[in-house]
Amino acid sequence: MAPRVFWKGYLKLSLVTCRVTLTPAISEGAKVKFHNINRETHNRVLSQYVDSETGAPVEDEDQVKGYPKGEDEYVLFEDEEIEDVGLQSTRTIDIETFVPEGSIGWIWYDRPHYLAPDDEVSAEAFSVIREAMAKTETGGIARLVMYRRERAVLLLPKDKGIVLWTLRYGDEVRDGDDYAADIKGEKPDAQHLDMMKKIIKDRSHAWTTKMVDDPVQDKLLDIIAERKKGRKTKKKAEAKAPERSDNVIDITAALRKSLEAERKGK
Repeated sequence: MAPRVFWKGYLKLSLVTCRVTLTPAISEGAKVKFHNINRETHNRVLSQYVDSETGAPVEDEDQVKGYPKGEDEYVLFEDEEIEDVGLQSTRTIDIETFVPEGSIGWIWYDRPHYLAPDDEVSAEAFSVIREAMAKTETGGIARLVMYRRERAVLLLPKDKGIVLWTLRYGDEVRDGDDYAADIKGEKPDAQHLDMMKKIIKDRSHAWTTKMVDDPVQDKLLDIIAERKKGRKTKKKAEAKAPERSDNVIDITAALRKSLEAERKGK
């Protein structure tokens, strides 16, 4: 079953425009989801917004956004006012800039979407834009209103279509230099490096989607199937962390044992 299109609009580059559709490239629809249930009545428990002082329920039409300006004081905004700050056109992906493909670090990538022409008339213009990016090895930067917020997006050619990535905001990404500031940059021992490379080589395989299977999902589905049949499931014993006699790690000994284990495994 083909995924449902959640956005329709236009792709624009200079004077070239075509109709396009946008579909999320990832889905969490197959994940096991739980409801909160009242243990006594087995009825669902529902959440509700209430006034923090009076405890009285607040209806949707009575709720507004507020930015704190002091103790118990807020600057109030209606949803329409916040939306007006964004792009005037929420239905056009206007490519403003191109960057070398691969020049944007992975940490900036947020959510992927598939971009495709909406009809046969748009297919030619869409293909020209896609192929031109592929030949020049570039990605297009544009801005788009998605999920009720204006976002920077990156367009990358992919096979016959284009992948549109939403990019993270600048204030969301932390500087990696701060994280690695205390990590020593010493050059590793050549022997240790060779041994580690052998371990990596032994464990290297071609990528398959099996590598990212969700074992918890499978186990939950098994438990649910057993519970539906009225069977009880045993609680799994808690795994213990491996013990270590001291805090000193003998790298050479650990690497040798690892290589021996790899050979035995084969």
